[in-house]
Amino acid sequence: MVILGINGVYHESSAAIVIDGKTQFAIEEERLNRVKHAKPAGLDNPHVLPHNAIAQCLKFADITLQEVDIIAFSFNPAKRLAKHRNLVEPSEPGSWGTATAERAYFEKLMTVPRQLAEQGFAGQFMWVDHEMAHAASAFYPSPYEQSAIISIDGIGEFESASIGYAQGNNIQFTHHIDYPNSIGFLWEKMAKYLGFSEYDACKVMSVGSFGDSARYKSQMQTLLYPEGFGFAVDADKLCFRLEDYSQLEVLFNVAQRDMHDPLLPVHHDIAAALQSVTSDILLHLAQSAHELTGSNNLCMAGGVALNCVANTRLFEDGPFENLYIQPAANDAGTALGAALWAYHSVLQPNTRVAQPEHTYLGARFSDEEILAVLDNAEVSYTKHDNLAEQVAPLLAQGKVVGWFQDAMEFGPRALGNRSLLADPRDPEMVKRLNRLVKHREDHRPFCPSVLTEYADQWFDIKKVAEASRYMLMAYPANSQLKDQIPAVVHVDGTSRIQRVDKVSNAKYHALISEFNRLTGVPMLLNTSFNDREPIVCTPQNAVNTLMRTKIDYLAIGSYLVVSESKAREADVTAAQSVEI
Repeated sequence: MVILGINGVYHESSAAIVIDGKTQFAIEEERLNRVKHAKPAGLDNPHVLPHNAIAQCLKFADITLQEVDIIAFSFNPAKRLAKHRNLVEPSEPGSWGTATAERAYFEKLMTVPRQLAEQGFAGQFMWVDHEMAHAASAFYPSPYEQSAIISIDGIGEFESASIGYAQGNNIQFTHHIDYPNSIGFLWEKMAKYLGFSEYDACKVMSVGSFGDSARYKSQMQTLLYPEGFGFAVDADKLCFRLEDYSQLEVLFNVAQRDMHDPLLPVHHDIAAALQSVTSDILLHLAQSAHELTGSNNLCMAGGVALNCVANTRLFEDGPFENLYIQPAANDAGTALGAALWAYHSVLQPNTRVAQPEHTYLGARFSDEEILAVLDNAEVSYTKHDNLAEQVAPLLAQGKVVGWFQDAMEFGPRALGNRSLLADPRDPEMVKRLNRLVKHREDHRPFCPSVLTEYADQWFDIKKVAEASRYMLMAYPANSQLKDQIPAVVHVDGTSRIQRVDKVSNAKYHALISEFNRLTGVPMLLNTSFNDREPIVCTPQNAVNTLMRTKIDYLAIGSYLVVSESKAREADVTAAQSVEI
């Protein structure tokens, strides 16, 4: 039984393939078309399929579209159309939420099955509710036989959050929160109010770490507040469907920031209040989920579940003993969730099929494929049986290394297979990476990948969450040790950690272990291998990024690579130092 899952309605377009119930491959379209988020969420493009991602899934499985039994699409257009008929809110003519636009949106989506049939698909096509796809992506790959589930994002068809319970192969929702009550949309609105784009929740989080949440928390609590088992927002003030920030300006007595204006303490404080209230609400949701389900396990997905600060609060202060968050918690993960739900819904096996205990589900390349790229680039390279022994000393000397190994991660986090690595002990490394490599704002923090056996020594972890394997939890650094790792401790004293174990990533574990042997520090600074574009996918992407940035080395497959121009610069510098 071959099932292809597709996400393509809003953004983070993706595809995943499940064969006989087990996930084989999953990839985001942006990694292939090199456009961040693959495409914007627009009224004119919900039917645009992730053709590159689909092709990669079929290539990995060595099949054609004709051999796919089921296609599961992570959206239900009829459900959206029916729900929006009863919605009345201020909107621009012909825009989101209006009758004409929603009808056109529906009709575009209804062309998807025909598009696939024209490409040779002759199997069963299934529309899967968006929130169910999120829920399935969280539960089926989790290690739990039963669990409470929270799905929370901007909007699916109409729901913005759902609480459910799963056992065996069955998932049932117990509570829904509908649009316009949306934490995801609140963060998009506040991001634009603070001078960022709607995709910049991560920037708002980092800015908030510099602020005082108490200054504006009471105002923020009028925008987002608990209601019953869920929450509500003040949609009249937020005006989600309009580019109107006047009521926010009145509420906070602060003008909307232009993206080119400097960030001021007032912006830090507003962002901090947003984070604080969001954390309060997610804790409330966790308490509701526990009360409604009685489970001691919690699985989460949806874009809001990428908020590591709120995740840590709801777990450490909440009632659950165990927490798993889908690493691809954003909409990309719904392709996987739709496929897994289709398998369990259609075949209804007596037991769940075990899923990979990692998120390295994407493209991989052989040494032969890598060599073909290196031989056509202006680089020098050497081949090694044990790259960890070569790379760890370079990192300890302050070099920045692109680490490209095995299968690419599925989801927004680089977790040791498509990563830029550096020494966490260097206090200047944050500025160096932000300014010379990543070309981004100085306030953006970097994360540590820490050997799991040392994590609780270096960070104050009250309860160990499965989610901390995926950079989805933020912990205070140990007060006695944090001065040793300034490059991975944010201004608020916390770090968004990735616990690394030998089973899920042996090569990465070996590299960090070697660095620990050399330095006594069992972690590396890890950031995504990219420069203002999607994370590198192919060897050519990696070489291109090496050539145009201040990365010192590329460790790819079995090869240690340096650009010839950088090698010449190093030779000149060495010669000059000898002359002096």
